Amino acid sequence: VQLQASGGGLVQAGGSLRLSCEASGRTFGSYAMGWFRQAPGKEREFVATINTSGDYIRYADSVKGRFTISRDHAKNTVYLQMNSLKPEDTAVYYCVTPLSMYSRPGSKVSEYNYWGQGTQVTVSS
Repeated sequence: VQLQASGGGLVQAGGSLRLSCEASGRTFGSYAMGWFRQAPGKEREFVATINTSGDYIRYADSVKGRFTISRDHAKNTVYLQMNSLKPEDTAVYYCVTPLSMYSRPGSKVSEYNYWGQGTQVTVSS
C-alpha cells in the first residue's frame, strides 16, 4: 500500500489549505482513511478519519468545525480541507489507512498500519 500526500505549504493564520492523499496498492473503497499530524517535539496526534462509505466521520476536538475530511473513490483519494488555520495547526500531516476493514475507524495511532510520507503545513501568525 502506498500513500502519497500533497497540498501542504505556508499559509497565514485564518487561511485555508486542502491536503490530498492518493492511495494505491489495494482496493481503496474497502478501507477507512485518516489523517494524523505531528508538531515539532510532540507526539503524533489524531486529526480525522472517514469510513469506506463516508457515513462515519470523526474529528479531533481541536479541529472540529474547521477541518473537513472527504474521499473520492473514483480518484482513490482522501482529502482534508483545512479552514480558519491557526499557528497551532503547524505540523507534518500524515495520511493513514488501516490493515483491517473497520466500519467505525478510531483515533489511535496503533489502528493505522500504513502511513504516507507526510506533508508540511506551516501557519504563520
